[in-house]
Order: sequence, then structure tokens, then C-alpha cells
Amino acid sequence: MVHGRKLAKETLLPSVLEHGDADTESEMPQLGEQGVIWTEVKMHGPNNQHSSPYRNMLIGGDREGEEEEEEEEEEEIKQEQLGGEDRVNSDDDYDTDLELGVFVHVADQEDAYDPTGQTCYMEACEKLQVAPASNFLQQMKNCELSMMHRGLGPQGTEALAVPLVTNTSILRLNLRDNWMEGMGGAAIAEMLKENCYITEVDLSDNSLGDYGARAMAGMLKENGTLVNLNLSGNNFTDQSVEHLGSAVITNTKLQHLNLSHNALGEHAGLILGDSLSENTGLRWLSLAWNCIRGRGAVMLANGLGGNIFLRSIDLSFNGFGKEGAIALEQALRENSVLEELNVSNNRIPPEGAIHLAMGLKVNKTIKSLNMGRNPIQNAGCFGILKSVKDNPDSAMEALDFSDITVNQDFEDLYMAVKENFPALTVNHGGRIGTFSIAKA
Repeated sequence: MVHGRKLAKETLLPSVLEHGDADTESEMPQLGEQGVIWTEVKMHGPNNQHSSPYRNMLIGGDREGEEEEEEEEEEEIKQEQLGGEDRVNSDDDYDTDLELGVFVHVADQEDAYDPTGQTCYMEACEKLQVAPASNFLQQMKNCELSMMHRGLGPQGTEALAVPLVTNTSILRLNLRDNWMEGMGGAAIAEMLKENCYITEVDLSDNSLGDYGARAMAGMLKENGTLVNLNLSGNNFTDQSVEHLGSAVITNTKLQHLNLSHNALGEHAGLILGDSLSENTGLRWLSLAWNCIRGRGAVMLANGLGGNIFLRSIDLSFNGFGKEGAIALEQALRENSVLEELNVSNNRIPPEGAIHLAMGLKVNKTIKSLNMGRNPIQNAGCFGILKSVKDNPDSAMEALDFSDITVNQDFEDLYMAVKENFPALTVNHGGRIGTFSIAKA
């Protein structure tokens, strides 16, 4: 547009100065103005050079009083001007088309924001050559994602982890029993390092193994939002705990940890004992259905005594035995915050139960004690119940002696204890002498 005006001025000016025609000179601004209008119209619509107002204006100019020689000269000037204007306008059209084309291209490339991550999930499935899980797509906007028993496998889990990195809707994640193995567990662990919305995760029964345990430990050292983690049934061994133990010390946000139904042995008890004594975050811990016994059980009990945050611990189905029960006596004397203790199915003999009873005599916080299915006999049950009676500051509300038979002396003691502790409930395996032999 500017170039067209300049070209018109440079072309017409010599003729005007040569003949001193003031009328022609006064018309030049009008010529420029009309040239601008035409150029603008040309950018926004098709150009017809034969009907342009700029061309008609030049051809329809005043030729009165002009000599034939001057007319020929002006005609040449107009032809040159029109040719220049056509080139300028053609360039303008070209530039305009290019700019519009770039704009359209950029608009096509700009993707809409997807807070759920559905788009990247489909791309991840295609890349990993796995079928997208329709159940996952349906739940991406929910606050809880539950995909139990879906057989995702390692690659399916990896594809699922990709959109969860940026998903802001899901707060609870349940992927129980999907056979994700170590690689799938590592993908979930990496996702949880970035996701700051998910607070509860269930990865139980996924065969994560030691490799997956190591990945989970690394995640726990960085994640600051997770409060509930279920790693039950994942074939963890003592080697797994070497990584998880330090993570339990480092992480102060995790409150519920489930490590039950694994293969944690004596060495794991040693490591977890040290971890428990230093942990400041856990409120609930399950180590049920493992192989913690001997010195490992003793060290774990010692660590429990030094913990001042844990409210509930499940140690059922291990092998604490008499040694572990003796160590738990001291833990009950020292610990002033623990409220629930489950040591059922631990092969604790009557002597071990008596040691536990001595700890309960001075404990002021235990509300629930589960001693069921231990060979403590009536003597062990009687000793524990008497320790509650002898402790006026006892907080005991529930005693579980499942599958352990008691005699009448125990029943009489229970009635006496109820006078001081009316809310106390006791469960046992029945009273001796109340079973009659069926007649033939």
C-alpha cells in the first residue's frame, strides 16, 4: 500500500513539474487516497484490474489543453504505474495468503487442554501396542479409579501411568491384582513422583517383587501427598525391605502402610525395627502373614517401643513365639500411644502371654488386643484379663481370644472386671465343660 503511493508520486511528479500544471498537482493527494482504498479492497477481495477505480481515475483524467505529445507521455506513465501497482498488489495478495495459511496451520496444531489425559493415554496405548481399557476411560474424571482384576500387565500399566501424571481428578487409585510385575510397579512409582493429587493407592497382589519394592522406596522418598499405600501380596523379601526401610524413615506424610502377605523374614524385622523407632508419620502398619520371628521379632518389638506416633499395628500370622512376646512386654511398658495390637497366630505359649500381661499392667493406651489362635490356654487368657483388672488406668475395650477355650474361673473374673470396665468386650472360643458328648 505505501509502496503503491510512493510509486505513483515518483511517476507523476516529473510531468507535473515540467508543465507546471497546478491542477494536476492538486489532484495528486486524491490519486494517492484512491490508490490506498483500492489496495485495501484488493487485500480483502478479488482484484479486477480492468474495473479498478484507480485505473478508471487515471484514464478518465482531464486532457483539455494538453498537447498530443503530452498525452502519449502520460499514457506511458500510466501504463508503468499500473504495472507497478499490479506487482505491488500481487505481492500483497501473496503475503496475505501466506499469513492466513500460517495462522490456520498454527490453529490446527494447537491442541485443546485435556485435564484427564485421555488423548495421551490413547497415544501411549498405540505406542505400546496394548488395547485401551474402556473402564479406565470411563473413570478418568472420577475422584476414585478402581480397576481390580483387569490383567493390565506391565505394558498396560505403563500406558495407564502416562495420563495419570497430569490427571487432577483422581484422588484414590485401586489397581489390585493386575499382574503388573516390577516394570509396571516402576511406572506407577514414577507417576507418583509427579502426581500431587493422589492420596491413596492399592497395588496389592501385583507381584512387584524386589525390583518394584525398590521403585516404591524411591517414590516414597520424593512423594509428599500419599497417605495410604497398600503393597500386600507382592513377593517382597528381606532385600525389598533394605530399600523400603530407609524410605519409611524419610517419608513423614505416609500414614497407612500395608506390607502383609509377603515373604519378610528375620532380617526384615531387624531393619523395620530401626525404621519404626525413627518414623514420625505412620499411624497404621500391617506386617501380617510374613515370616518375622526370632531376633527379627525381638528387634521389631524394640522398635515399636520407641515409636511415639503409631496407633495400630498388625503382627498376626508371624512367628513371635515366647521371645517376641517377652520383647512386646517391654514395648507395652514404654509405648504411650499405641492403641491396637494384633499378635494372633504367632505361636505364643502361656509363658509369653504372662509376659504380655505384665506389660499391660502399666500400659494406659491399648484399647484392643488380639491374642486369638495362640496356644496360651486358659492360663494365658486369665493372666491377661487379670492385668486389666489390676490396672485402674487401663484403656482396654476389647480382648480377642478366638479359638481358645476358657474355664469357669475366667468367666467369674470377667464378670468382676465388668464392674470397673463396663464397656469391655471379650471374645473367646467357649467355656470348658459346656460341651456335651453326643449320645450314640
